[in-house]
Amino acid sequence: MQIFAIVVSLAFTAVGLALFIKAIQQILAVVRLGQPAPHRTDRPGARTVTMLKETLGHTRMLQWTKVGAAHWFVFIGFGLLFATLVNAYGQLFDEHFILPIIGHFFLFEWVTEFFAWAMIVAILPFMVYRATRPKERVRGEKGRLYGSTMWQGYFVEWVILTVGICILMLRFFEYALQHVSGDGQQATAFHFPLTFWAGELFTGLTASTLANLIWLVAMLKIVISMTWMIVLGLNPNMGVAWHRFAAFFNIWFKRKADGGTALGGLAPMMVDGKPIDFENIEDLDEDAPMGVGKIEDFAWKGILDFTTCTECGRCQSQCPAWNTEKPLSPKLLITNLRDHAYAKAPYLLADEADRENLPDSVKAEAQRELVGATEGYAWQPSGGAVIDPEVLWDCTNCGACVQQCPVDIEHVDHIIDMRRYQVLIESNFPSELNGLFKGLENKGNPWNMSPNARMDWAKDLDFEVKQVGVEVEDLDEVDWLFWVGCAGAYEDRAKKTTRAVAELLDMAGVDFAVLGDGETCTGDPARRAGNEFVFQQLAMQNAEVFKETKVKKVVSTCAHCFNTLKNEYSQFGVELEVVHHTQLLNRLVREGRLTPVPESSGPKKTLTYHDPCFLGRHNQVYSPPRELLQVIPNAELKEMPRNSERSFCCGAGGARMWMEEKVGERINLNRTTEAVETGADQIAVGCPFCRVMLSDGLTAKQADGSAREEVEVLDVAQLLLASVKREPVQAEPEPGDVTQTPETVSDTAQVGAAAQAHEDVAPVAEPEPAADPEPVAEPEPVADPEPVVEPEPAADPEPVAEPTTERKREPEDDRLF
Repeated sequence: MQIFAIVVSLAFTAVGLALFIKAIQQILAVVRLGQPAPHRTDRPGARTVTMLKETLGHTRMLQWTKVGAAHWFVFIGFGLLFATLVNAYGQLFDEHFILPIIGHFFLFEWVTEFFAWAMIVAILPFMVYRATRPKERVRGEKGRLYGSTMWQGYFVEWVILTVGICILMLRFFEYALQHVSGDGQQATAFHFPLTFWAGELFTGLTASTLANLIWLVAMLKIVISMTWMIVLGLNPNMGVAWHRFAAFFNIWFKRKADGGTALGGLAPMMVDGKPIDFENIEDLDEDAPMGVGKIEDFAWKGILDFTTCTECGRCQSQCPAWNTEKPLSPKLLITNLRDHAYAKAPYLLADEADRENLPDSVKAEAQRELVGATEGYAWQPSGGAVIDPEVLWDCTNCGACVQQCPVDIEHVDHIIDMRRYQVLIESNFPSELNGLFKGLENKGNPWNMSPNARMDWAKDLDFEVKQVGVEVEDLDEVDWLFWVGCAGAYEDRAKKTTRAVAELLDMAGVDFAVLGDGETCTGDPARRAGNEFVFQQLAMQNAEVFKETKVKKVVSTCAHCFNTLKNEYSQFGVELEVVHHTQLLNRLVREGRLTPVPESSGPKKTLTYHDPCFLGRHNQVYSPPRELLQVIPNAELKEMPRNSERSFCCGAGGARMWMEEKVGERINLNRTTEAVETGADQIAVGCPFCRVMLSDGLTAKQADGSAREEVEVLDVAQLLLASVKREPVQAEPEPGDVTQTPETVSDTAQVGAAAQAHEDVAPVAEPEPAADPEPVAEPEPVADPEPVVEPEPAADPEPVAEPTTERKREPEDDRLF
């Protein structure tokens, strides 16, 4: 038995190590195909601390407490119990073998037994959890494993379970052998605290029988471990297992050395590892890729991201697009890119002369478009392009995927890089965006409104609103620049927020000024749509104004403006202190400069608060809006089930405000339903786009009778102003409002194509197969727009052909049960 166990174990070890080392070399070669990724090795000390926190401390895994705690025991046990594998090799040659130096050190024995039991107890719920996940596509946490490669998950879990059992079995037999061999000093509960009771069951066996059992179990442990290495070696794209090694590196090389997620500002567009400066675009090589058009255009960190994906589906469970029956799954987007990278790698790594001799499957993979028409299901194509256009353009940039990912994959950056290529190189983007791009280029706002109307919101205020260049020369004369934003200047509901904030600042004695017609769009919708050229035009124009007017401190009512100014304008040489209006107002209340007045009578109102994605997840501003709502007299704050870090998107981010929702349930209706179901009388928001989307959803629900007529959507600032002045506040535009002019966006549907739920409440549709046509037939070039005579609302896009492919049955392959 001993010789057989030695031969089998060493044979499996030789094969396992050879394949494992070869796979490591292959992974490194594939990752190196990517483009340079600068600033990924700065501040190594901080990066190391972050990596240790997120791995040993499981800080990101513990966002899901029960799952995270169970995974911690498996993770620690997997690494810690490697010593038992080394011990098993020694036991093949000597059944009494113990590790040198460590020997019978009791703490090591206690830890070994504890984690062996803990690993088994922890992995069993995972196995049950995986087995009970539905085969069909469902929303939320329950369906997060849909589309994952299930056999790989089962394989890894069974390996962990059987290795844990082998460790305990060896402890049982070791105890019995020491007892039978007369070494009673070691065969005690002190040295076998959690296994002695089972070891007693085998003390009736002979020493030779126990030796054979130890050789057998040691061999099984080694064979199982090496089988795991063999399977990994044969599947370098098996992220379910490889993440156990790759996660350390992926976390260490994350975008932000301080440990923050890859949210907030977008990474700049890079060529050869350097940010593109469109002022010097003539210096660029004409073949330089702008954005990502092929898998090898991704930075090496992107390919490492794809390799590291665990297929856990946390991102999928939280994604607003996936949860409203749309084709985008962040998980499947990443795994599709991963599988394509590894399938195309042999072609990219081969010499040009040798490529013709490669297998047809490899050559076919090399010819696949990265983004284009797909075959089969858009989220999991069976042919055609790797990524369907509907998948690419469904993203709202809400950041839920990045926030939830336990291994720090940077989904949003990768999506934007692909959008950049489609817009700037292919001129292939949803036709509705033509109006957005024209408005931004021609008039500096998404609706092509006159810049001279930017001060209309301030009409008939009973105090003076200082304007730079009129009442004040520059911002050194005041404390704050009040950044009004495009929505705050042109959209009726947002104007009410602008006026409310201005009134509150004036009441608190805050000295502020605005830029008026000197203000232009921050460029956020252009950048999020992939039009880096227009973004840089606008950002450089604003940056120049900021420098001339000596801007230092900015307060903004728009979460998107707030995020862009705070996190992205430093790329243009502007360093600003930027706060959201809820942060500044909360500070003023705490300082006693604003005081809500209790009502003498009247019913108590219930409020609920919707977290704007670009305020919350992107910038971690969660408390100030809530603290303001909690000081409003005679009001109770009731949270929605999905709030704070797990808040659900309104559907407007990522330039989605200006794109139609063609598939599934409208995101804003989904969120509005959740808000209404809290029973709240007022839905509070902190972003003009959120307000438009939720107002639109509320109108639709009130029209079908599923929401009370008295429910309204208001900005936090309006609620605070009403409590300070004790005057009623209006959510919707009123007849005769002096701020309404021909340069005003009044109806929610005029704001953008996404805000049309109240006009056309479509039934929830199943996602169509991926053979849909391209979203645009012949879009107009971005950099050379035609002049627009009359302002046209973005909600009137060109018609898009209806999908004609028949719906197919769910695929039955190894990704499901």
